[in-house]
Parts: sequence; C-alpha cells; structure tokens
Amino acid sequence: MEENQLTPEIIRLADIAKAMSHPVRVYILKKLAKMDACCYSGDIAEELQIGRSGLSQHLKELKHAGLINAHIKKPFIKYCINLENWAIAQQLFADLFEE
Repeated sequence: MEENQLTPEIIRLADIAKAMSHPVRVYILKKLAKMDACCYSGDIAEELQIGRSGLSQHLKELKHAGLINAHIKKPFIKYCINLENWAIAQQLFADLFEE
C-alpha cells in the first residue's frame, strides 16, 4: 500500500477501531450513548464489577480516541459521549461498510 493511500480518515477510523477493540469499552460506549447525561466512573465500575484501575485504563483509551469526555468535579469524574466525535465515528464506519 502506498503511503498516500493512508488518508486522515483511514487513520482516524483505525484509531477509533483500536479504542473500541475491547468488550468493556464497547459496553461503556453503548451505555453512555444511551444516556442523556454523564455517568460517574464509580457507577460503571460497580455495574461491570471490575476494578477501578482497569476501568480507568479503558476510559483513558476511549478518551484518547476522542470518543468520550471527562468532567472533573473533585473527587468525582463524570464521563459522557463526545457527541461530535461520536457522529464522526458513526460516519466513518458507515462509509467503510458501504464500500
């Protein structure tokens, strides 16, 4: 594959796919996408029955990909879907599956 074929859209889609490559992350995204409000990380940890450090790593990956936002109000952190980037991700996947 030639280097110029790796468009910014392809690279972005690969980053998003990597962030979504774990079942816990997919669950988090589905949960947050269904909510009209943000969710505390502690609530997610209890619901999934996973450790906070493991959850923190999953949230970090989703945040790095731009799929979620963190709102810090010490000592709590609330997470929400990044609606703009979520729409971009949906379009990138739709384009992929239409080809």
